Amino acid sequence: MATSRGYYGPGRADRSASTRCDQMSEDNKGTGQYLELYKLAVEMADRVSARRATANAFFLTVNTALLAFVSSGLDDMLWLVALAGIALSGTWWVLLKSYRDLNAAKFVVITEMEKNLEAQVFDEEWKRLKEKRQEGWRGRYAEFGAVERFVPLIFAALYATVFVGTVL
Repeated sequence: MATSRGYYGPGRADRSASTRCDQMSEDNKGTGQYLELYKLAVEMADRVSARRATANAFFLTVNTALLAFVSSGLDDMLWLVALAGIALSGTWWVLLKSYRDLNAAKFVVITEMEKNLEAQVFDEEWKRLKEKRQEGWRGRYAEFGAVERFVPLIFAALYATVFVGTVL
């Protein structure tokens, strides 16, 4: 199977068994190689988060510009712009879901790896945030993913309103 150079997921032909954490011996889990793998996993999770923030900024900018165009009052192709906005918002929502799923998987691996380290930084962070959740609504930690998934839906609703208003 042909894969691109930047792909490191399942199916990559040259992926060696020594990079699979679940197959490492207990002796290897205490080595520098294991720590380097852990650092790489954390760095890659951070990169996914940075790409997600960049995607959010892009889609927010484009949607804001489209809504500004829609509010300019040019009625000729308003319905088409509204449909494009709905498609753009849907694409944004799907992309965010993909980033959330990817980061969730990365943090499962990271917290599993931390079990073999002296300090479990990410696991401890999540435990503390979960404790906050049980203190009540106002003291509750609002995950960024839970907040950000509504923004594309709000834009889609605005575009749908414009579309319905122009078609009727």
